[in-house]
Amino acid sequence: MSDTIFTFRGGPIFDGDTLFEDHALRLEDGTVTALGPTDGVETRGVEIDLGGDILAPAFVDLQVNGGGGVMFNDAPTVETLARIAEAHRGLGTGTILPTLITDTPDHTRAAISAVEQAVAEAVPGIAGLHLEGPHLSLARKGAHDPALIRPMEADDLAALLAAARRLPLLMITIAPENVTLEQVRAMAEAGILLALGHTDADYATCRAYQKAGVTCVTHLFNAMRGLGNREPGVVGAALDSGGLSAGLIADGIHVHPASMRAAFAAKQAPGEIYLVTDAMAPAGTALESFTLNGREIRREGGRLTLADGTLAGADLDLARALKVLTEQVGVPLARALAAATSVPARVSGIGHVGFRVGARGLAIRLASDLSGAGLVGCGGGGVRRTG
Repeated sequence: MSDTIFTFRGGPIFDGDTLFEDHALRLEDGTVTALGPTDGVETRGVEIDLGGDILAPAFVDLQVNGGGGVMFNDAPTVETLARIAEAHRGLGTGTILPTLITDTPDHTRAAISAVEQAVAEAVPGIAGLHLEGPHLSLARKGAHDPALIRPMEADDLAALLAAARRLPLLMITIAPENVTLEQVRAMAEAGILLALGHTDADYATCRAYQKAGVTCVTHLFNAMRGLGNREPGVVGAALDSGGLSAGLIADGIHVHPASMRAAFAAKQAPGEIYLVTDAMAPAGTALESFTLNGREIRREGGRLTLADGTLAGADLDLARALKVLTEQVGVPLARALAAATSVPARVSGIGHVGFRVGARGLAIRLASDLSGAGLVGCGGGGVRRTG
């Protein structure tokens, strides 16, 4: 049984909340059986010397559009989901919400069915589904196809309520321009995780939707009304309301480091900022271009853009996001790690993500320079460097 028992020492250990130095951790068949000061943890099974690298829970990403060379929109099937999840596992992410970008009703139905089947078949890493649209604002459409954006109708609401009963987790990004308060209340009561995004709504409207049941904001600062002196907008509502948590694309391209620094300083609790990749098909590959709703998206210089230069998702993995947060923004490493692990798990209701004796979960080895990450305790202890 030694090949299923691993004792880690020789580097910092992050348990989901605290970054420990001079500690050791033991995993037996994927369960934490010991965590404490190095001298107090007996070596069993295979000993892995971290060599100064960081041991942490596997990342959690609530916004993943693609990976491994494929987009969920292109083929919403179990096979696509498995390929995307595998690509992100190779980058250190153990749990994802596959995300369908604004599409047709038929594609939305297919996505719901695919995720339901993937969960039933226990495809590793699939926690539920994120629908980013189609009920967004044309004024803040970003890379979403304007021809597919539309108001939420009664049939749409009924389908979403039914999907919430079939899936372990359903997250939906909406805009007040195309979704009513009554519809929000119905979805919140059904347990749907609701996020404001791609909207030009003002501060008062955002707070009204928060009180009706919205608890998140999708990719803070991007595709939304910004913070103004007389109108705080969506950004102001996200930071000022303790009832809202916010996803952040920390690639240094979507949001300037100074804006990220201000956001972390201003965010009102208990709402929290969590990291997302908004990853597209190239994640985990050398792919240079791909299509979304028939439009070419190019990969160049760390950016993914449409032909007109509009940002279309991100060329990002969470290890690099941590590097940006810690080196360019100045966020302490423990807080940055939480934003990629325990915070998104807590915000979404996925459950506990972290190391505690008796808990099960995936572990990653994160390079000490944050240049990459890889799963460990599954037959190996390597790091896939991406920076």
